[in-house]
Amino acid sequence: MSMVHFLPGGRVVEVGVGTTILEAARSAGVLIEAPCNGAGQCGKCAVLVPVDELLHLVLHEPATPLDGKTARVLACHADVTGDVTVTVPVRGEKGLVAIDAGLSRFVPLLPHITTQFHPERSMTTVWAGDFALAEESGDTRLSLFGIVFDIGTTTLVGALIDLNSGTEVATASALNPQSLHAQDVLSRIRFASNPDGLAQLQSELMAVLNRMTTEVCGEAGIAPSRIFEAIFSGNTCMVHLAVGVDPEPLGKIPFTPTIRGGNHLPATDISLQIAPNGIVYLPEIISAYVGADISVGILAADLAALSGVSLFIDIGTNGELVVAVDGLLTASATAAGPAFEGMNISSGMRAASGAIERVSLNGDGTLEIGVISAAEPRGICGSGLMDLVALLLQQGLIGPSGRFTVPAAALSTLVERLEGEGAGRAFRVSPGVTLTQKDIRQVQLAKGAIRAGIELLLESAAVSPSKLDRVLIAGSFGYHLSEESLLTLGLLPPEAVGKVSFLGNTSRSGGEMLLVNRTLRAELASVVSRVTTVELAANPCFERAFVEAMKF
Repeated sequence: MSMVHFLPGGRVVEVGVGTTILEAARSAGVLIEAPCNGAGQCGKCAVLVPVDELLHLVLHEPATPLDGKTARVLACHADVTGDVTVTVPVRGEKGLVAIDAGLSRFVPLLPHITTQFHPERSMTTVWAGDFALAEESGDTRLSLFGIVFDIGTTTLVGALIDLNSGTEVATASALNPQSLHAQDVLSRIRFASNPDGLAQLQSELMAVLNRMTTEVCGEAGIAPSRIFEAIFSGNTCMVHLAVGVDPEPLGKIPFTPTIRGGNHLPATDISLQIAPNGIVYLPEIISAYVGADISVGILAADLAALSGVSLFIDIGTNGELVVAVDGLLTASATAAGPAFEGMNISSGMRAASGAIERVSLNGDGTLEIGVISAAEPRGICGSGLMDLVALLLQQGLIGPSGRFTVPAAALSTLVERLEGEGAGRAFRVSPGVTLTQKDIRQVQLAKGAIRAGIELLLESAAVSPSKLDRVLIAGSFGYHLSEESLLTLGLLPPEAVGKVSFLGNTSRSGGEMLLVNRTLRAELASVVSRVTTVELAANPCFERAFVEAMKF
C-alpha cells in the first residue's frame, strides 16, 4: 500500500500499488478535472509532483519538468507505486457565462401550483393541480414560487419564477460538476454504469443545484421553502443522472430511455432543497438522444405551428436536430464532440472570464479579439474558436483540407503569427493562446458531424436544403455564434444564408412556459407523440456524409 498526500488541503489516502493518481483523488474526495474520464485525451488532469518522487510512479505519458523541483504529470496516466505528494492546481475558470434569455411565446398565467386562502381558519392551502400539496398557517398567497433548471452537459442555468405574476425574479448559472469527470454523454454513461459512479454524479449535481437555489432565493429575498415546483429541462442522459436513474440503457442498442417524462416526483426523493412537499416535473423526452431540452425548445419556438420548412439546431457536445415541414416533425442527434465547449483544444476553455469569445479583423488587417470580462486572455472558448477558424479560412491561411497554408496574397499581419512547421505549425492568437493543427481537426470533426446530420435528416424528411424557410439556432452556446462563421465553416448549407435566427436558451424559456401554464404540458405530450425520430448512426450513408462534411 502507498500513501498519496494531496495539496492544497492536506488530504491523505492509502491506495494499492497500480492505482492511478486520478483514482486516488476520487477515493479521497479530491476534485481533479478529468473531462475525458481518464482516457488520456484532454490533458486537463495535469498535477504537480516533486521530481524526486517520480520514481514512486509508473508514467504512461512522459512527465514535463518545470523548475527542477517539480514536474507535471497526467493524473490518469500515473500509477502509484510508493508514497507521493500531489499538488492539484487551483482551477482558474471563474465567472462562467451562460445566456439566460431565450425565445418564448406568450401564454396566459395558469400555473400548476396555486393557492386557496381560508379566512375562517386563517389557513392557506397550496394546490398542485387537484392535489393539496401543503396547509400553511396565515395568508401565504403572495409568496409562491417555482424554479426552472436547464441541466446542460457543461453548464447549468436556474431561473426563479414568481407564480403569482409569471415573472422571472432571479437567475444563476454554474458549471455542471459532472463535466469535470466526463466531458460528453457517452463518457458519463460509462462513469455512471456502477452504483458508486451514479451516486457521485447525482449528489455532486444536486449540491450545485441546491447552491444555485440558495443564490436565487437570496437575491429575491425569499426562503427556498417558498418554491413548490421545479422543472428539470435537459438532455435525456442529464435528466436520468439528475434523478439518480441508471443511464446505461441509453448507451446500448436499442437505446431506450428509462425515463419518458410527463410526470412529477417528490423533491425530497432526489435531495432537492425546496419546499418540504415540493415536487419536480420532468418534461416529455423524445428519445435517448433527443431530450427534454429539445422538446421544450420545440414548444418555445412553436415549431409545430410554423408553416413551411424549419430547421431547429441545438449546437453543442450533442448536436440535436429537428426538421419541421408544415408541423410534421422529424428529429435526430449527432455526437459533435466537446470542441464547441473548448474541450480537446490546446488553449481551449469554457466561456468564463479570460476566454476569447470573438475574433475578427480590424480595418488595418490586424487581429481583433474580444475577451470575456475584458480580462487578460487565458484561452479560447467555442465561439471564439469558430470565429478564428472561419477567419483563417476566409484569409486563406487554412485550406479546404484543414491544413495551414500561406497563400501569396495573405496578410502579413496574420502570417507573422504562424509558428513552427508542418504538423507542428500553430497560429498565435495572443501570448499563451494558440490554434494548432490538431485543434483545427477537432473543429472539422465537430462541424462535420452536425453538417452530415443536417444533410441526412433533411433527406429523411424528403426536403432539399433549397426549400429551407428558416434555420433556428437554439442554446446558450449557439447564441454567441454568427451566421457568417457558421456558413464559412460549412456547418450550415449555403442555402441557409439570410435565414438564420438565434433563439437563445429555449431549454430554459420552454421550461418556464411549462411552469407558468399547466395546459402546455398536455400540448407538449401531444407534440412529442407525433415526432418521428431518425437514428443517424444506423444510416449506411452517414460515414460517407461525415467524411465529406469534414472538408472546409
